[in-house]
Amino acid sequence: MNWKTFGAMLARDAHVARRNAVQLILQTFLQPLLFVFIFGRVMVGSGYMPAIYKSLLLPGIIAISMVFTGIWAVAMPLIAEFQWTREIEDRLLAPINMTWIAIEKVLAGAIQAAVAGLVVIPLAWLVLGRGVGIQMENPVLFIAIVLLVSAFSACGGLALGCSINQQHIGLMFGMVITPMIFFGCTYYPWNALAKFPILQKLVLINPLVYANEGFRLALTPAMPHMPLPMVYGALIGFSILFTWLGLRKFESRALD
Repeated sequence: MNWKTFGAMLARDAHVARRNAVQLILQTFLQPLLFVFIFGRVMVGSGYMPAIYKSLLLPGIIAISMVFTGIWAVAMPLIAEFQWTREIEDRLLAPINMTWIAIEKVLAGAIQAAVAGLVVIPLAWLVLGRGVGIQMENPVLFIAIVLLVSAFSACGGLALGCSINQQHIGLMFGMVITPMIFFGCTYYPWNALAKFPILQKLVLINPLVYANEGFRLALTPAMPHMPLPMVYGALIGFSILFTWLGLRKFESRALD
């Protein structure tokens, strides 16, 4: 393992992220903060939603910001490098195993996802105003959830980025991203689906569910949430699954 080469590639991705900071911020925070403003400020302020809904909403906004930052940060550059710019060919010529090239992409995406989650907390808090009941009683649990969500989102970006053709990017958002958002328990807890038992079981295949429930567990423990072992097991399992799929797809595309 050539750590100097690995570090150089990671530094280059960090430089690209800084250069595209404005675009990245708009892609990451605009939609979640709009949802926060409409549901957490307008709907609550007008009396259509109870004030406690703010505390339910914030963990979901953190999760969705992290998940889609991680996916976007890995998937979109890979689609471009494999199909448009062919920049991936330069990386494959580097004195490093191709598996580590993929791992570097995942690490860069995971770092961006973690930063997005930490930045969106004060931003959403400012938008929501008073009455947000967040309690970080266990900082270790919160950090663990941040790391697990960052890992699975970046690994999912690797799998998607190596599987989607450029002409199917719109389809990816329509068939993958949109259902993940609406059936990912971002704006409602998982137990709210108890009256729809079939749907409640079906959404368990959506990894975003466990990210949202994990942050509710870490930040609003008094509210309904999934058991901790279920959250940990699912996030670790999805990370392993997406890593395995992503590495296989990456190697297949790299050798084409």
